[in-house]
Amino acid sequence: MSATESKPEPLDLSEKGLSHGQVTSLDRRLFMKFTAFGACSDPAAIAAAMAAASIEGALYIDANDPHGIGIMVPSEDPDYFVSELRELFNHELFAKLEHKPEFDMLGRSYSIGYEPDLEDTLLIKPRQKLLNPAFRWAVWYPLQRSKKFQTLPADHQRRILAEHGTLAKRYGVAGYAADIRLACHGLDKHDNDFIIGLVGPTLFPLSAVVQEMRKTEQTAQYLDSLGPFFVGKALWQSPR
Repeated sequence: MSATESKPEPLDLSEKGLSHGQVTSLDRRLFMKFTAFGACSDPAAIAAAMAAASIEGALYIDANDPHGIGIMVPSEDPDYFVSELRELFNHELFAKLEHKPEFDMLGRSYSIGYEPDLEDTLLIKPRQKLLNPAFRWAVWYPLQRSKKFQTLPADHQRRILAEHGTLAKRYGVAGYAADIRLACHGLDKHDNDFIIGLVGPTLFPLSAVVQEMRKTEQTAQYLDSLGPFFVGKALWQSPR
């Protein structure tokens, strides 16, 4: 290397937050994997197998398929999905089921740079929402953001995202719905950018959130696709 060449700066892949005016960082995040199956005649047996294997997560009964189920599992270590979870999915109970690849979702929690408590944002809240026994209904779906969004000025991007944030806060404060937002860049076979989970005590408010989102600038102008949507009710959730 010549004297005029400088070494590249070390990569910092940690998530960033902001606490009392100071930038904070945390190099941890939660991965979450959603898998759906059909031809399930005994979902209670699947729930028992998950409990026996000490799986953390939720098992949903599919509202649109009388023989369908959906499973969402979180782990800070993605190796878990190709070890313990893979072993469970190769159990004889699952061999009788029909995998629904159109609903496969794998994402990770992320920060946007302004969160005061990164551990709470990245690791605690997604689990709390997923495993909250009061949040029995759920809608899970991927979305693909238009590439044009990345060309917008940073201030414009923040205004667009704040509009969505305000909508989510209104429903959350009222106790109608909570959202789980995951990034899936490079993790999704259809090149989707994010996974959204809407969870709550009843189904209608979750549908109303999506309806209201249609009116926002991001959804109306800067999203290329939404869905497919998995709609289900929790039959089993692991203890928090």
